[in-house]
Amino acid sequence: MTTTLAPAPVGGPGAGPSPVRRAHARRTAGRLVPMLPAVALLALFMLGPVVWSFYGSFTNAALTGPNAANPEWVGLDNYVALLGDPDFPKALWLTVLFVFASAVIGQNVAGLGLAMLMRSALKPVRAVVSTLVVTAWVLPEIVAAFAAYAFFHADGTLNSLLAGVGITGPDWLFQYPMLAVILANVWRGTAFSMMVYSAAIAEVPPEITEAATVDGANGVQRLVWVTLPTIRRSISTNLMLTTLQTLSVFTLIYVMTGGGPGTDSSTLPILAYQEAFKFAQVGYGTAIATVMLVIGAVFSVVYIRSLRPEVD
Repeated sequence: MTTTLAPAPVGGPGAGPSPVRRAHARRTAGRLVPMLPAVALLALFMLGPVVWSFYGSFTNAALTGPNAANPEWVGLDNYVALLGDPDFPKALWLTVLFVFASAVIGQNVAGLGLAMLMRSALKPVRAVVSTLVVTAWVLPEIVAAFAAYAFFHADGTLNSLLAGVGITGPDWLFQYPMLAVILANVWRGTAFSMMVYSAAIAEVPPEITEAATVDGANGVQRLVWVTLPTIRRSISTNLMLTTLQTLSVFTLIYVMTGGGPGTDSSTLPILAYQEAFKFAQVGYGTAIATVMLVIGAVFSVVYIRSLRPEVD
């Protein structure tokens, strides 16, 4: 009886990669090589400062004195001192309030409302509204901050308008500093949310909205059960972008209130600046900035996880 042995498979355990795989690997490498300079620049100018800042938060670096020239490694001392600093919990709470009120609620709700208004309003109204809203967004931040300061000042535009109708306005920047900076940040950043939601709403299939109308759904019901579920991915993306942008707002608050009166509007960026440059404790201020980085990372993870079902 004769037995015929089958030839060994080409791709056995001892065989190397097939020619097709080698060619694919060469093509992939060829596409990645032109990106190396851009990756190197990003690592140098973005990742590098983050790593150096993280290292600096474990030192006693300062602007003056012997620690300015030769900072020493102090381990977790800056973070321990931060937990015992009475100004830190207040700054953390004010930061959460500022981000939630002006970005998560203010900019997103106002942006969505304006986006829907722009779809149904007359052309002259759309032109005026879009010009006013987008102008606030394209202004340099320092210019927008001074404009908001002039508007909310005790002798500014807002109180002048209130005086015209017989109302004596308060000193907004002294009595209600957080309200003033929250409203200013909503005014400053709503244009971005409006443009994101305008593009998202334009992609809602009209036949779905028409079917809901035929079924008797009113405007609010169509918004809740048709429009919002359809654009939920855009909502999550916009929430992440506006949250991260608002978390690092410094110029607007510093110009309007300087973190005062006292510490009543000192968010984490203001506190980090004051500790690092006003009190010359660079290592301690860098530790505060590192906490901000961690908070931003937590927000990013939450929003990215909310997008995962859509991606899958």
